[in-house]
Amino acid sequence: MREPAVALRGITKVFGAVRANDAVDLDVEEGTIHGIIGENGAGKSTLVSILSGHYRADAGDIVLFGETVKMASSADAIGHGIGMVHQHFMLVPNFTVLENLMLGLAKAPLLAASREDVRRRLAELTAAYDGLDVPADAVVEDLPVGLQQRVEIIKALIGGGRILILDEPTGVLTPDETDQMFQSLLELKRQGVTIILITHKLREIMAITDNVSVMRLGKMVAHRKTAETTREELAELMVGRTVEPVRNEAAAGAGEVVMAARGISLRDGAGTLRLDDVSLELRAGEIVGIAGVAGNGQSELLAVLAGLATPERGSVEIGGRVVTAAAPTDPREMRALGVAHVPEDRRREGLVLPFEMSENAVLGYLGQARGSRPWLLRRSRMVGRCGELMQRFDVRPPNPALPASGFSGGNQQKLVIAREHGARPRVMLVGQPTRGVDIGAIEFIHRQLLDLRDAGCAILLVSVELDEILALSDRIVAMNAGRIVGEVEGRGADRRVVGLMMAGVRDAAAGAAVAS
Repeated sequence: MREPAVALRGITKVFGAVRANDAVDLDVEEGTIHGIIGENGAGKSTLVSILSGHYRADAGDIVLFGETVKMASSADAIGHGIGMVHQHFMLVPNFTVLENLMLGLAKAPLLAASREDVRRRLAELTAAYDGLDVPADAVVEDLPVGLQQRVEIIKALIGGGRILILDEPTGVLTPDETDQMFQSLLELKRQGVTIILITHKLREIMAITDNVSVMRLGKMVAHRKTAETTREELAELMVGRTVEPVRNEAAAGAGEVVMAARGISLRDGAGTLRLDDVSLELRAGEIVGIAGVAGNGQSELLAVLAGLATPERGSVEIGGRVVTAAAPTDPREMRALGVAHVPEDRRREGLVLPFEMSENAVLGYLGQARGSRPWLLRRSRMVGRCGELMQRFDVRPPNPALPASGFSGGNQQKLVIAREHGARPRVMLVGQPTRGVDIGAIEFIHRQLLDLRDAGCAILLVSVELDEILALSDRIVAMNAGRIVGEVEGRGADRRVVGLMMAGVRDAAAGAAVAS
């Protein structure tokens, strides 16, 4: 029998009182796609960080193709043919693709010689693997996210990588970009590359992996051949209990209009029209889901309603305040009017990563940390508030003193949602609430949003996950090219009709109604 490409034996890693990996064993067959799943904080990222040389294990062995190796650094991992594609891209945005690749590969003393060497190696690699073409001289920040992801994969392979590790690679991709990436991974597998895929999305595990391993609370609890298991079994193994998908089954009980956008238009810095005459009402006790492919105005709509952007035309009305270009607002005033905001990008807009979680827990709500002297923030209050939120939303590890950067993406997300949910807002603007979040946490977050709705909050939900929109929304509004192109009731909504509206077919809902 052939030696596995990767064999981990008794891998243990401890951070203070937290045992992130507890005597973990894993075998990954050569030339396969092997999935590793588990809840946020289960130890998946720590395990692959040890394999990629970012962390050193406290105990255990790493065996590659039958040879026990030491991983003291990322350079050691690269030297052993291991490439890592991180969840959050490690690219220099204002460098070209070629310049980003040169950062790890340049050898010649003259830059021009290194540039031509890397260009040649890039051409050889893209010729060898279908689906990995990238424009070498394009600036990275000008590329779509899917192509940036491709650059990261090339970075991991171009130095001769035989083992490719991807940590939550689809968290920032559209469904089409995800499908394209999967085709690239299947081609890499056909060429003999061994792939380790970290994801919380069971659909992706079932679609592309050959084998899957399950982690829970730092331990490896199960190994399965993908063809011999089910989503339901894997979900139960991940969380240790049966997971029931949450659906909005309650009768609609929408109340008064608490926020309204009237004829909103907005241009970006380049003069491109991002919102075009958008009108929308949010009612108490109602979830309005915005369905649309990323980049069709949803992000800009959230920014305007949260006070982060001022509309060029139109108005936003809430609590007697009318916001216009002549009478702009800001996020502080919108919060005072009862508007909470869960941003789409938690790392850039929801958290200050070097700050402790206790400090992040009161961002935007500093009144919760003030004592008798209003100019002074009390650390004990910040820690206490953060502890309450961590316990209620199961943020792991439950340590308010740790910096936000030390938490997994899913646990960062839970803290942001907990902070905004805990403010008991009149309006909750929610962008991508379960991006990078495991199945157990998704269930919990969905229930919290429905509970908030039932308490009378008006919720605007923006998500690229159509299943999420269909499961939670009382009303579904579709956006395309910055305009609202249709609206349907949430319960019983036809996926095909919503998909057509997302593609810009304005009469899709009316046509479906006539057909029925």
